[in-house]
Order: sequence, then structure tokens, then C-alpha cells
Amino acid sequence: MADLAWPDPKDCSLLGTRVPRIDGPDKCAGRAKYTYDINRPRMLWAKFVTCPYGRARVASLDVTPAQQLPGVVAVEVIAGVGSELKTSFQEVACIAAESEEIAREAVRRVKVTFDRLAHNVVDDDVAMAGNQAKPGREQLTDDFAEAIGGAAVVSETEVGCSVLTHCCLESHGSVVEFGEEDGQPVVRAWCSSQAVSGVGGEFAQAAGVPAAQVRVSCQHMGGGFGSKFGADLWGALAARLARQTGRPVKVMLERDMEIALAGSRLSAFGRMRVGVKDDGEIVAWESDAWGTGGVNGGMGAPGLPYVFGNIPNKKVKSTPIFTNTGAQRAWRAPNHPQMCLLTMAALSDAAAELGMDELDFFRKNLGLTSRADVYREELEIAAEMIGWKKKWIPRGDQGDVVRRGVGLALHTWGGGPHNSNVQCTLHPDGAVELRCGTQDLGVGARTTIGIVAAETFGLPLAKVTVLIGENRYPQSDGSGGSTTVGAISTATRHACVQALDKLCAAIAPEMNAAPEQLIAKDGLIRGRESAAGGVPFADACRRLGAQPVVTMGQTQRGNGMSSSQVGGVQMADVEVDCETGIVTVRQMVAVQDCGRIIDLLTTESQVRGAMIMGVCAALYEERIQDPVTGVVLNPDLEFYKLAGIADVGRLDVHMMQTPEHVARGVIGIGEPPAISPMAAIANAVANAIGARVKRCPMTPDRVLAALKT
Repeated sequence: MADLAWPDPKDCSLLGTRVPRIDGPDKCAGRAKYTYDINRPRMLWAKFVTCPYGRARVASLDVTPAQQLPGVVAVEVIAGVGSELKTSFQEVACIAAESEEIAREAVRRVKVTFDRLAHNVVDDDVAMAGNQAKPGREQLTDDFAEAIGGAAVVSETEVGCSVLTHCCLESHGSVVEFGEEDGQPVVRAWCSSQAVSGVGGEFAQAAGVPAAQVRVSCQHMGGGFGSKFGADLWGALAARLARQTGRPVKVMLERDMEIALAGSRLSAFGRMRVGVKDDGEIVAWESDAWGTGGVNGGMGAPGLPYVFGNIPNKKVKSTPIFTNTGAQRAWRAPNHPQMCLLTMAALSDAAAELGMDELDFFRKNLGLTSRADVYREELEIAAEMIGWKKKWIPRGDQGDVVRRGVGLALHTWGGGPHNSNVQCTLHPDGAVELRCGTQDLGVGARTTIGIVAAETFGLPLAKVTVLIGENRYPQSDGSGGSTTVGAISTATRHACVQALDKLCAAIAPEMNAAPEQLIAKDGLIRGRESAAGGVPFADACRRLGAQPVVTMGQTQRGNGMSSSQVGGVQMADVEVDCETGIVTVRQMVAVQDCGRIIDLLTTESQVRGAMIMGVCAALYEERIQDPVTGVVLNPDLEFYKLAGIADVGRLDVHMMQTPEHVARGVIGIGEPPAISPMAAIANAVANAIGARVKRCPMTPDRVLAALKT
């Protein structure tokens, strides 16, 4: 049997190298089809009547004017008279029409009135939130008071970050139609989904058919970031209206509904006190944190202090706040960026209170983390990359109008694989085909499967066909928690090794060798000990007979195939104009481990993308609610600000690829690098201006306010 373990990196032609994504040309040429691009014959467009207030009750509703508009085919009331609506943009009715324009006009013709109810959109002040704050969780160690009282220095920090939204460039939506397949009725759903194998049940329930009769497809999607696991009300309505009308129905959210309802990252605010000795050793931690995830509260795991969980003598409290705003959804490392900001800001301020170099302070206390050796090595590499020792200046030592500063942060994540199945088909003509019910969120899942298969069979990547994004393919769990790459890569390896074993068994007699003595390399099946001779791969496949070889691989955990738990360090170099309050990111560096790397190009791209998201969170991105009406004031991409390419500065990435890291197997990289950027940038700004900006995004007005303190 061929060796299931990953091959030695020095023996690999593809695995671990920089490989362009195989679907890149289709995307660049416009051939890649997203859900929005799906237009079926006789298709109807559906649009929504929504609530204009933060909280209200439907007082009256008349959909007749909409029903009478030519081209309107169906109207479904979602919230009738007397229904309470808890957020702005919450759905009241859905209208399906012959065109998008008719559907929008029909929405305008619906006559609806509301009784406004008291609402709460406050998320940054527990006192103002009043009874909207849920009971807080508290943790107290018996010797906290003595430890904090005996500390040489006790620093105090107040900082927080606003609610962000996912801003998927492809909004949530589905196209659903009833049809036939092999003479049997089926429901076809094209949806932008992070869970192709799992979402079919929701469409089945909405359409009133068995789950086996639902075909889900998602070949390409424009971002999910944790918000697109379910069909949601919108997908269910598409299914119900398609059954009701007998016609395909497309539901794609407008940008305002997308920003208001389709997912957000909860806010987090905190007041922290850190007790330290004269030499910088941390002896006590106190934090009182709060935040909101909208209508379902907020403030879940991980808790405080983040990463430095072994700090002794703690007093910790967290309070979730209910607000009449769109509900939180998983957002690339749920809760970690917020807790990282609160913790790293507090530790940075403690170092500043001592007059100690922030880097030295963090190194001094690495024993309070669970992976001290990992962080120590990564800190050294990052410091060298950014030139920390040349750039760091004690806070308050700069008097120029334009000031420079550096800051750092540490993070951790799991990244273990989920359950996945991959089918490998080896055809008699030498064609290789892989099928998996996974999805590609735009991060290279197809390429990952293709690289592993091509490496296993010793073939060029172009000789491998990868089919994903259909729930009729072998089941694979949803893409969340950085679990996908470890799952699909090891399942692919498992399936391909089984197929290679059968191929070697078929060709071995002709080569006068035992099957276990044969390997696939450079397009040949040849002896393990000799690079000479060999049988071309396609010729070897002809020995299989008329029927293809079909094998199934499952997620393989451990034994060097995959594992979990990674650590990373990021540092930021910023420039602050103290007259305008404008912060410019000059450079960011990321040092990250993720075990065995499948595609180095994609891995580095993931890290850079996460750093860009961190720049957005630190300096630009914020959902703003009107306290009077409760309505989102910036529900579009003109006023909901994101960083542009000129805003992100230089981004340098170093992936830890020592033999010790590689031996751990594949670990997901999606979430980890998105955790530290906001905290590192916030600490760099504090280092530059000598004061803590109390809220991210650090907009010019907030920077100027900090300078006045």
C-alpha cells in the first residue's frame, strides 16, 4: 500500500509550493457563475417590504395595491397586523414579480403603518443600556484583592470596538425552481452558501419535499465570512414562492438589508486593570466587559484575558446587551478579535505605565500563555521583519505633528478538520476526477483538492478535474472555524492513495515488481528505488480494464495528516497626523503557523486578506444606528467604509514551515490571522500619540479626542 502520510516537502513538486488557483482564469474572464448570475426561464424576482424603525408593531397592512400591479405574480405576508418587529429592515412582506423593477415598484405600493415601540440601539454604555443588559458572568479568585493591592504598578485601560457587518460583496440569496431529474420531481436551489451539503434540508422543509429531492449548487460565492451557513428566511421564501407559482424565484438581498440583517460582528467594550511588578511580571488582572450581538445579545467565548489565560489572581465580568439591531453571526474568528483588542491594549498600557518596551513586556510574560515557545520564536521573527528595535519609541516622547508608532498582538485558534468525504475516480484513459460536496468561499478549495490529487498521482495539476459545490457529491461539512482545508486535503489524500494502490496492483506484474515497490512520479509509475524507466500514467491506467476505479476517502485526523491549535504574532507600523487625526498604516507583518501547507500562495493570500480586514476594523468599518429611529444610517458601501488598496500599506507574511511545524499536519488558516490586526494597529497608534484611542474604528475625530486627554 502507498504511504498515506504527507510526502517529504523536498520530494514535492506541487504540495507546499505557490500554485495559482485553478478557477482564477474563469473568474478573471467572467465565466465563473455566482448565484446572482443564475437566471432561469420564466424566473420571478422577489423583493421585500421592510420595517423602517428599530422596533415597531404592524398597525395596518394592505397589499392589494401591489397585487393589482401588472407583472406581480405572488405576495406573501410575513408579519401581519399585530406582529412585533424587533429591528429595522425586518421583513413584513415579500413580493414576486416578472422583473426586478416591477417587484420594487410593488413594494412601494404596499400600504403599511406601524406603531413605534421603545427600542435600544446603545451598545457602548452599560448604564445607558439599562435593563437591556443581561445578567453578567463573573469570575473572581480569592486572592485577587491582595495581589492587585500589592502590585508595584496598576495600569487602567478603557477601549472597545463597534459592531461590524460581514459586507459580503455577493449578498445573501438563492434561486429556487421545481423541476425533474431522471423522471423524478426535484427542487433545485442555487444559493450563496458555506454549507452546500447541509443546507438542502432547509429548502426541503420550506418546499414541502423530502431532502433527497433537493439539489443544491454553489459553484462560486462572493464571500461569507461566517454569515452564510443557512438558507435563512430569504431562501425559504424563494422555495415557498417557487412551489406556489410553479416558476423559478430569485431572492437576492439589497445592500441595505444585507448590512442591517444578514450578519454582524458583535461589539465589545471593556475597562481593564493590570497589576504588575517593577520588572514587568503580571500578577493580577481585572476586567469589566460588555457588548452586543443585536437581538440575541452577545459576549461569548473566548473570555478575558485573551491568550494570557494563565494570569493569576483574576476578577472578570462580562455583560451581554440586547439591542434592536440585526443579530450577530459568526465573523472570521468569532469574538477573538474583540477579546484580543481588549487584552493586548491593556497589556500594552501596562508596559507603557512601566516605561518598558512593549515587546520586552510581552516576552517577559509569555509563560502566562499556553504556547510560550511558539510565541517567543514568532515575536523574534516579526520584530526583525518590522525593525522593531529601531522604530520603537516610549509613549509621549514625540512632539512632531506627524508621529510614528509600532504595536503588536498575539492570537490563537483551533483549526482542526471537520468531517468530509472525497470520491476519486481513475478512468481507464488516465483521467483523474475528484468529487466533494464542499464549497469554495473564494479561498481555493478546488485548488487544494487538485494539488493533493496531482501530487499523489505524480501528475500536473491540469490533468486533474475537481468537481465541488453540489450536494449530490460526497458529503462535506460547512466551511467555518478554519476546518475545511484540513478536512478536504486529508480526505483527498486518502481517496487518491486507495486508487493509486489499485493502479499499482494492476501494473505490478508487468513491471516485475511488488505493488508496494511502485510509486507515481513525474507522470510515470516506476520503481520506488529507481528513477529510470517506468510506465506512463495513462498507459498504466489502461491496465485497469473497461471500468474506472472509484474510491472514497474520509477526513484523516492525527498521524501527521492534520491537527489543530495554532499561534500567531502580528506587528503594525503606523503614522498619525496629529493635526487631522488621520492614521496611515505603513507596514504590517504577520508570523503565523498552520502546520503543513498545501498551497503557499493561497495561504499567504489568506493572511494578507485577514490583515486587510483588520485595517478596516481598526480604522474605517462601523455600522451606525440612529438612536432616535433605530435605523441603520450607513446601509451601503458608500458610507459603510472599507479600506481601499492605498489604505493598507505594506503587508509582509512569514509562515512557520520548520520540520516541527510541517510534522503537525494540515491546520486551517482562515480565522487566525484576522484576530490580531486591530489590536496591533491600536497599540501602534497609542505608541505614536502617547494616548489610548478608546474606540475602534479609530476615526480622525476619535484620534483627536484622545490627543486632548
